Amino acid sequence: MSLFEVSIPLVVLFVVFGLTVGILFGFFGMGGSFFVTPALLVLGHSAPTAVGTGLAFVFWTSLIATLSHRDLDHIDYRLGLLLLTGMTVGIEIGSRGLLALVDIGLADLVVSFLYVVLLAAVGVFVIRDGHHPAIDDEGVDATQSSVSDRFERITVPPLIFLENVDVSVWIVLLIAVLVGILSGFLGVGGGFLMVPVLMYGFAMPGAVAVGTDIMQITVSSAYGAFVYGQRGSIHFAMLLPLLIGSTVGTRIGAVLTDYLDDAELRTTFGVMLLVGSVSVASKTVSHTYGVELLHTLSLVFLFGGALVLSALVLYLGMQNIREERLSVNR
Repeated sequence: MSLFEVSIPLVVLFVVFGLTVGILFGFFGMGGSFFVTPALLVLGHSAPTAVGTGLAFVFWTSLIATLSHRDLDHIDYRLGLLLLTGMTVGIEIGSRGLLALVDIGLADLVVSFLYVVLLAAVGVFVIRDGHHPAIDDEGVDATQSSVSDRFERITVPPLIFLENVDVSVWIVLLIAVLVGILSGFLGVGGGFLMVPVLMYGFAMPGAVAVGTDIMQITVSSAYGAFVYGQRGSIHFAMLLPLLIGSTVGTRIGAVLTDYLDDAELRTTFGVMLLVGSVSVASKTVSHTYGVELLHTLSLVFLFGGALVLSALVLYLGMQNIREERLSVNR
């Protein structure tokens, strides 16, 4: 399929897909290329094209979401700049690694495998903590406190104060570089890894973690899209309908972050990751063994999962808005 040609039904599908993914991205600070890159892989595109298109989608979507989160005061700009610095370095390393695997014919298999493992691992962890958080005697999430305490023990100057913890700038940069490598390699904004790090490692509120992550994703994904665009690895015909839908969806999702508590956010976030893991696993097995049913299931998981999860976010958000308004009027 040409990078500039696509059928009309796919255009309509990707406009709706972009809307639902935009809601998830604005709400979670991830979900853009997390859904788009696997979708293109499932539809038979090469890993570089799927990754490049995913990063281009994330750039525009995160730009819209950043403007919304800025208005809601959800962004820690100092931390965002540090993350951006490390992510840019990491994306360059990751993209070079992917292109090296393309040359030896292992890119699609390795990218799919890493997607499955990382999404499943982070998803299970977040869901378990969201449903059964370990609360200490002071009512604080013990898991979050334990991880942030470990980061605080590393006192190599200079230090930066983040919400409730003092963290070495070098720790922030190291984490950003590592996530950036995965971002450049997998074609993701890195939110499915960075948001948990900000929430658990740096003890940041969910809404601020999402807003800060999206801010740095805007620039780092622009850089990644530029790298892949220079090599002609962006599918513009699918990118444009995605952007049309996501422009509306991201603003809706960003506003809803103020109306769900962290426990609800973490649980829904984890479910979202598991859906992605299952869909990519189905696609990989389907392409390896020629099982057409699994190919169809992977599409259902990707597109259906995005639709169901965005509907769930809308439902929970609207329910909490209604309850908040009723409590104010009493």
